[in-house]
Amino acid sequence: MPRAARHDLKISKTKIAGSRQSAQPGAPGADRPAAALLAAGKALRDKLPRQDHAIFKRDKKLDVLALLKASDRGRIEQLLPIRYGRMLQSPFAFFRGSAGVMAADLAKSPATGIQVQACGDCHLMNFGGFATPERNILFDINDFDETAPAPWEWDLKRLVASFVLAARSVGLSDSKARDIAVTCARGYRKQLQAYSEMSPLEVWYARITLDDLLAEAPAALRKNYGPGLLARVKKATADLSSELIYPELAGLVGGQVRIHDAPPLIYHPDDVSADEWHDLLQAGLHDYAKTLADDRRALIDQYRLVDGAIKVVGIGSVGTSCLVILMMSANNDPLFLQWKEARQSVLEPYAGESVYTHPGQRVVMGQRLMQPATDVFMGWATGRGGKRGYMRQLRDVKIKPLVETMDAAALTFYAKMCGWVLARAHTKAGARELEIAGYLGSQDNFDEAMGKFAIAYADQAERDHAALKAAVRAGKIAVHIEE
Repeated sequence: MPRAARHDLKISKTKIAGSRQSAQPGAPGADRPAAALLAAGKALRDKLPRQDHAIFKRDKKLDVLALLKASDRGRIEQLLPIRYGRMLQSPFAFFRGSAGVMAADLAKSPATGIQVQACGDCHLMNFGGFATPERNILFDINDFDETAPAPWEWDLKRLVASFVLAARSVGLSDSKARDIAVTCARGYRKQLQAYSEMSPLEVWYARITLDDLLAEAPAALRKNYGPGLLARVKKATADLSSELIYPELAGLVGGQVRIHDAPPLIYHPDDVSADEWHDLLQAGLHDYAKTLADDRRALIDQYRLVDGAIKVVGIGSVGTSCLVILMMSANNDPLFLQWKEARQSVLEPYAGESVYTHPGQRVVMGQRLMQPATDVFMGWATGRGGKRGYMRQLRDVKIKPLVETMDAAALTFYAKMCGWVLARAHTKAGARELEIAGYLGSQDNFDEAMGKFAIAYADQAERDHAALKAAVRAGKIAVHIEE
C-alpha cells in the first residue's frame, strides 16, 4: 500500500494478542493474485449490478409478529412484557430488538455470494468506545451476540437503515437521513479498499483510537462535542469499572456482601435456596474457567465467588438468561462479570449453521475475530438448565453514542466512522476483501443504492412498529412500560 495512502488512514497500529479463526493456509483467495481477486469481484457486477442493492421488497409470506413470537421460545416468560415494552418505544427501538426480522428480509435481498464473519446485529448503537486489556480506548463494534459467517452486505444494510431511523428520531429530514446513510456506505467502501491494499498483519494490528476519532473529526465537531466526549472518557476511566459500579449494584445485606435486588430488572431467583444458587454459580464458573488461556485462568483464580443475580439487559436480549456475578479478591477488590445466554444466531437459518456447537463459543470466537482487542475475561460456559452462554467483564469502560444529542453534522461523521470500523472488522475477519473491493469500485453507485435501501427499510421498520402497537392495543401482546 502506498505510504501516502497509509498516512491518510490515520490508523494506530500497536501489536496485540489475538487468534484467527480459519487461519489455515488456503483460505478463500489466499493462493490467488490480488489482480485476479479484484477482477473476480468486478465481474460480479454483471451478475448483480450495484444499483440493485437499492431494492427492498418484503416477502408477503413473512409474518413479523409470528417471527417475534417464535423468538420468545426459551426466554424467561415473565420478562417478555419488558422486551415488548422496550420495542414499543419507537421504530428505532423496535428495529434494535428485531434483528431476526431483518435477517429474514435480508435473506431475500440481492447478495454477491461473498461471505465474511458478520456482526449480525450491526446497528449504530452497537458501536462505541471500550477499553483494551492495555487500558487504551478504542472505537469499534461492541456487541457480537449474533455474529456468524454471512454475506457482507447484510451488516452494511442493517447499519445504514439504523442511521435513517436514528436521523428521523432526532427530527432530521429524509433527504438528510439518506445522505447520512450514503456517507456510511461510502466510508465502508473507501476504507475497505484501503485495507485491501494492506498486508494481513497490518490489518490485524489496525485499530481506531480515541485520538484517531478526534483527529478525523471536523474542527467544528471537535469544538462542540470533543470536550464532552473527553469528559465521559475521563469519568469512565477514573477507576476500574467494577470499583465504579460496586456501590450501584452491591452492598452489605445482613452483614454479607450481596447484589441489590431491584425487580423486575435485577433479582435473585426464588425457586432455589441461596446455597443451591451459590453451587450452581460455582459450577458455571468452573466450566467457564476451562475455556480460558492459562494466564487468564491464573487471573480469575485470584477472585472468589460472592454473589450472582439475574439482570435484564438490552432490547433484543430481554428474556434470555443474563446474570451479573460479583467476585472479590483476597483484599476485597470487586470484579463484576456478566454471563449472557447465547442462542442460535439470527443469521444461521439463512446463512448456514455455525461450526461451533456451543453458541457461547460462537460469540467469543466471532468477537475475537472481528474486534482489534477483546476483554481478557471472554469465555463460554454452560449454566443452569443446560443453557449455554458466554462470560465477559461487566461494563468495562463502555462509552455509548448519545444519538439524541447529535445534530446532522455529528450523525454524518459518526456514520462515516462506523462504516470505517465495519470495513476493518470484515477485512480482519476474512480473505475476501479484495473481491468486495473489486465489486464496489471507485464510483458511488453502491453508496447511492445503500441510501435508497436505507430509506425503504426504515419505512418497513416503521410499519412493523405500527403492527406491534396494533397487536398491543388488541391485547395480543402484553407489555410492561418502564418509568
